[in-house]
Amino acid sequence: QVQLVESGGGLVQAGGSLRLSCAASGNIFRIKTMGWYRQAPGKQRELVASITSGGSTNYAESVKGRFTISRDNAKNTVYLQMNSLKPEDTAVYYCNFMNLLGTSSWGQGTQVTVSS
Repeated sequence: QVQLVESGGGLVQAGGSLRLSCAASGNIFRIKTMGWYRQAPGKQRELVASITSGGSTNYAESVKGRFTISRDNAKNTVYLQMNSLKPEDTAVYYCNFMNLLGTSSWGQGTQVTVSS
């Protein structure tokens, strides 16, 4: 069982930056993919960015060029650097770890609010 804890959310003005962190603990075993998802009120949860064990990254089209996902294997932590934030980025952001069996673990979520 893996426990994930997100941090780094908050309130920023448009154009500002935030860095989200997600630290994993527990039975961490051969994580295949780490990802960040977000969900705004009344909308479905969507993938923002992901990174594989091999270092390959994938981004939603809406955040390309603005967000960067990275990982620190020694610290069992995944990060999401968010620059040039827009009001439409406002959402609860969740981290996700998936192992080689396809089992996912989710964090509790951290609120990101971007003012106009």
